[in-house]
Amino acid sequence: MPAVKIIGGGLAGCEAAWQLAGRGIECVIYEMKPGRFSPAHHYKGLAELVCSNSLKAARHESAAGLLKEEMERLGSVIIPTARENAVEAGGALAVDREKFSDSVTEKITSHPLIKVMEEEITEIPEGNVIIATGPLTADGLADSIRKKCGDYLSFFDAAAPIVTYESLDMDKVFFAARYDRGDADYINCPMNKEEYLTFYSELIKAESAPLKEFDKRDFKVYEGCMPIEVLAKRGEDTMRFGPLKPVGLTDKRTGKRPYAVVQLRKENKEGTLYNLVGFQTNLKFGEQKRVFSMIPGLEKGEFMRYGVMHRNSFIDSPRLLNPDYSLKTDNRIFFAGQITGVEGYIESAASGIMAGINMAAFINGRKPLILPVDTMIGALTHYISGGCDGEFQPMGCNMGILPQLPSRIKDKKEKYGRYADRAMESLERTLKEYEAGAIA
Repeated sequence: MPAVKIIGGGLAGCEAAWQLAGRGIECVIYEMKPGRFSPAHHYKGLAELVCSNSLKAARHESAAGLLKEEMERLGSVIIPTARENAVEAGGALAVDREKFSDSVTEKITSHPLIKVMEEEITEIPEGNVIIATGPLTADGLADSIRKKCGDYLSFFDAAAPIVTYESLDMDKVFFAARYDRGDADYINCPMNKEEYLTFYSELIKAESAPLKEFDKRDFKVYEGCMPIEVLAKRGEDTMRFGPLKPVGLTDKRTGKRPYAVVQLRKENKEGTLYNLVGFQTNLKFGEQKRVFSMIPGLEKGEFMRYGVMHRNSFIDSPRLLNPDYSLKTDNRIFFAGQITGVEGYIESAASGIMAGINMAAFINGRKPLILPVDTMIGALTHYISGGCDGEFQPMGCNMGILPQLPSRIKDKKEKYGRYADRAMESLERTLKEYEAGAIA
């Protein structure tokens, strides 16, 4: 039997390969790096994290925590590897990006049934294929997909800058996690009202990097990853109700809550690098240095990477995909990752798990595994394969996409805990039923 061709060595592609190989099916991952890098990628390894090093909350009673639990139950390679390469981040699971990528790469390349080819694919190949090229699919393959699927929907995504720890003025910042969750893993840069208004004034006047002509007509900012300067222009206090909100933080030196707070999150295990939380941006590099250096503690900040903005594309999945992630018009072709319209690292990886499981089922003549909508993976799958209402937009994991509980619970933590418990029970029940009788 010819090997399954997986196009893209990101989180989704690696998860898909891991699932196939675990079921005794040979596969080949085609990854265009290091011969060619997308505008947002820099590292040679597989499963590179681009926008942030955080895989979101780890708590059982959170949407992201629940999704991770479901993924681990399904045999994820990404989540255990992330835990092995975690850095302190309060209640979130964040990783050392390079060590995480290296670890995933080692696991994938050492599996006897997985081969990695450093080669750019420009046409959808024959045979069984999983397309997991992410939201930055190269032009050649994008044109081939467009011929097969019709027009893309597109938006823009932005990444935050990274500064060195040693360049921070520690007399002006303090360590704390919001609401004292975690072990004070965030560095907080407090602002008084005057400092905030000065920063706000300069931010909204700062010059953005120009867009390429062919992208201008499609410019559309995705709400979940909005450039900080675009958010600021929505109103003077918008940032204080978003990434700069001071709620849950007390400067122990003053005993007071700041007017606004910029948080920095550890970027690597050694703690030598920190990223500016929520500061995705499309400002020119010189403007980033000028304006972000106005943040208390960052006056002499050494920026190891400036924020960037890039075009993201995703297919019209509700019209195009079956619930098993196969193409309705050609079921030998599966899609996985952000190109399907799931939004986020772990969401992309989860879709790769399902695409891998269901490609194996397709090859072996078994029924696909379709998880119920009261699981987080099932709810996301349902959303992208037809469950959205109105114009299709990317969706990340959240408790709002799960069916309501039979009785109302006022306490949010208890309510979300019930959602999570129900989801895991439903997942276990579904897997037992599937394993007991899934032959078509």
